[in-house]
Amino acid sequence: MHTDKLTFVVGTGRCGSTALSAVVNLHPDVLSLNELFASVSDPAVLTEESLSGPEFWGFLTRPNRVSDNMIRNGAPPSEFLYNRHPEWRYSAGTTGIPAISMMVLPHLTDDPDGLLDELEPEVNSWPSRPAPLQWQALFATLAARFGGPGAVVERSGLSLGRVPQLRALFPQARFVHLFRNGPDCALSMSRHIAFRMLPMLWEMAQRCGLESPYELTPEHAAQLPPDLAPLLTEHYDPALVLDRPIPLAAFGAMWSQWIVDGVRQLEELPAGIRTALSYERLLEEPRKELTRLAEFIGVEARPDWLDAATALLNGDGRRGSALTLPPAELDALRESCTAGTEALAGQGM
Repeated sequence: MHTDKLTFVVGTGRCGSTALSAVVNLHPDVLSLNELFASVSDPAVLTEESLSGPEFWGFLTRPNRVSDNMIRNGAPPSEFLYNRHPEWRYSAGTTGIPAISMMVLPHLTDDPDGLLDELEPEVNSWPSRPAPLQWQALFATLAARFGGPGAVVERSGLSLGRVPQLRALFPQARFVHLFRNGPDCALSMSRHIAFRMLPMLWEMAQRCGLESPYELTPEHAAQLPPDLAPLLTEHYDPALVLDRPIPLAAFGAMWSQWIVDGVRQLEELPAGIRTALSYERLLEEPRKELTRLAEFIGVEARPDWLDAATALLNGDGRRGSALTLPPAELDALRESCTAGTEALAGQGM
């Protein structure tokens, strides 16, 4: 596995990154890893810690409790892929869905169960070695099947804050910062259950005297009011999240802070291993921007790929969605996005 052909697409989420993964996946010389580090996010696999093959396989396949809960409670995000196929082997309600099967494997194949079965004996046979080497072995195994000798592109939503961590683990990797107009992006976040849960989780942590939502456990439910406590249990009504009044400006502020921090972290990388990609520019000039992207990740901008990718992107009509808001609400949202917008402009992004 050549690490100089490894690229991470990072962003805030709701910035067009799912569409970009679909475009990248069309290229025959690219292995597209969709939501890999959003799916397999246990801290132990994102350090230099040594893991055996069976230990690594355990992290890849252990069901994600939060994801399975969303499905069980009737509120799976559109990014989830496996749950759309009841004929497949695993179920959130019974077995739990292997983490790598939720979004990663169905992005690559129509038979994720078969691919999982193929990977299991190979990964389990791997020796103990630092986690980054296990990841690189996985990239090489999947690339041999789906990407040939080309590039590997991993893209996860809400990954912008992971740049320093990914840089430390994969020092030869390149980074593409995909970003979207702030008000449009924040409005999209406000309509997405996972992003709506974020401010609620922080409120829950604060009410419980915790420093981070990661410290929340089911036992903390006793300290919370009835409109929050169920979110720490296995079963809750999605309306608690979807109908909760949350000002749009709260999502604008969240987007802005992520952008400000992310741009600062990207600035610390060597200029030659990072680039930026505007979602709006991608839709306006797909051939030009995709040609630039292909050159950056180290593959040919094949004419057939550009044709297929352009056709796919032409179906996306989400530009300017915030402009439909009432003027006062739009003004408040724009104001909440100011710092992030300025950070992007300051970097020529």
